[in-house]
Amino acid sequence: MLAAPMMDDRPPEGQPLSATDAKYLRQAFVWANAARTRGNRPFGAVVVAADGRILAEAFSNTRETGDCTGHAEMNAVRQLGNPRVAPELLAGATLYASAQPCAMCAGAICNAGIGRVVFGLDDTRLLQIRPDLRGSTLDCHTVFDNATYAITCIGPALVNEALAVYEDSWFPPSS
Repeated sequence: MLAAPMMDDRPPEGQPLSATDAKYLRQAFVWANAARTRGNRPFGAVVVAADGRILAEAFSNTRETGDCTGHAEMNAVRQLGNPRVAPELLAGATLYASAQPCAMCAGAICNAGIGRVVFGLDDTRLLQIRPDLRGSTLDCHTVFDNATYAITCIGPALVNEALAVYEDSWFPPSS
């Protein structure tokens, strides 16, 4: 297992967001807290169309379902298929995630055709809290950079608020 990065290796404190981006990222934090309340890992996601319509909202449910793919982003992407959301709508949509999407979730975002991602807590900080969390060192930026279309990725953002979701509220690594 890789060691967690040192605090001096942290990315910048966060990128500035528009009021709209901040609103929906905070909604992803609400879903992350809902996941924790239900006994799951604290991750949340919201997908919003360019016109402001919420297309999907989800939280991680890996513990309650036993499904290792039940990440918040995956659960949100699954909602986009029922009923099928038009590809042109997804191309202009933004997925807001409480934390940086893992490689699996980034791949699902690519396959769904979502054009933009905004996330709160970055992997560097998340791994300082839970060094056992990620099963891969491949990050979402690398996945998005290799997509067949352009995906804008903004984050970390609202870092202090994102940290409040994860610090002092996480299950012990052995659970």
